[in-house]
Amino acid sequence: MNLINEIIGRAKADKQRIVLPEGTEPRTLQAADQLVHDGVAEIILLGNPQEIDALANKLELKNIGNACVIDPKNHDKKQTYIDLLVELRKSKGMTPEKAAVLVEDPLYLACLMIKNGDADGEIAGAQNTTGDVLRPALQIIKTSPDVSVVSGAFIMFTKTSQYGKEGVLLFADCAVMPNPNAQELASIAIASAQTARGIVGMEPRVAMLSFSTKGSAQHEMVDKVAEATRIAKELAPDLLIDGELQADAALVPSVGASKAPGSAVAGQANVLVFPTLEAGNIGYKLVQRLGNAEAIGPILQGMAAPVNDLSRGCSVNDIYNMVAMTANQAIALKSTR
Repeated sequence: MNLINEIIGRAKADKQRIVLPEGTEPRTLQAADQLVHDGVAEIILLGNPQEIDALANKLELKNIGNACVIDPKNHDKKQTYIDLLVELRKSKGMTPEKAAVLVEDPLYLACLMIKNGDADGEIAGAQNTTGDVLRPALQIIKTSPDVSVVSGAFIMFTKTSQYGKEGVLLFADCAVMPNPNAQELASIAIASAQTARGIVGMEPRVAMLSFSTKGSAQHEMVDKVAEATRIAKELAPDLLIDGELQADAALVPSVGASKAPGSAVAGQANVLVFPTLEAGNIGYKLVQRLGNAEAIGPILQGMAAPVNDLSRGCSVNDIYNMVAMTANQAIALKSTR
């Protein structure tokens, strides 16, 4: 888990402004207190200041006073965000009256802050559903210009150091897109490579997974993966990517050399792109449970600015680590602009 320390270290070295819309949620507040104490990020808490103070006192937190606390119902930039939301959504029928209500919703306010340049990333989901977190993000922040879909990646800390970066691999998509088409799958592959560079700090070798390796089976699902590989290579010619590959051909050098001779990826992949959500979700959970691996995520990919969704069963440590990862995403995005 030294990678987590590296991620936290990079965040400390280039502090990003991370907004936490669930400012009155106890685990979120505890994580924020520790993040402020450790200097991992500039923390912005959204919520009623009196409620936050009362909860901080109850939890005996000492550092919340050094976080920025914004009351969604009463702050200096409220009109600015109302105007921004109207401008962004006027083609969808947004009116000043509707916008005035929505900007008091912390999930909308957080996205408007990011869009306006007042924050660099967002973490939510400890008490809100994934749909509620993503809806304003997709409406306001939207996807990156070069990415057509949002997807979810997991960083897998396995006990098999011969694979990936000393046992660390990236799996996608395991959280969002049920059955991506070839264009969407290519987009997921490119976004996953960016996550591997920006958060894991490894040069991606992307395997497009299938039940076939280089035409060993014939099926429309194989054709989809092969076409996605072709599109991804065309869109990102410098990216090391290959497919279609079976999982063993992607990971095991001897199998890769036998099934896909000459491939720069086969046998040494560190990013695994699954053909469907069911395959990705099942795959990461099998590795997690049967292989006793640590799975961190989902890290949402493809947004124009980082917005990450937590499980409602998350721990304080989960929130802490996800803030550090979101900061790394923000740093990486800025470096490409």
